[in-house]
Amino acid sequence: MANADLEQARAAKERAKALFAGKASVVGVGINRVGGGFGVKVNLSEPPPPGVDLPATIDGVPVLVEVVGTIRKR
Repeated sequence: MANADLEQARAAKERAKALFAGKASVVGVGINRVGGGFGVKVNLSEPPPPGVDLPATIDGVPVLVEVVGTIRKR
């Protein structure tokens, strides 16, 4: 997989918001460094339901999914 540039990651971030919204409990979507390029990181409050396939890439941009729990104000 080729390294994604920042513009590609920004576009994939917007698509990720829409793709993940109905499938998992998203608490955050951001851009992070992946190798020599960029990727999208999706934070979930809980694991997705069984049988739900979440994409590993969006338009060639790598997607990292992490279950971080509930986000609370400190």
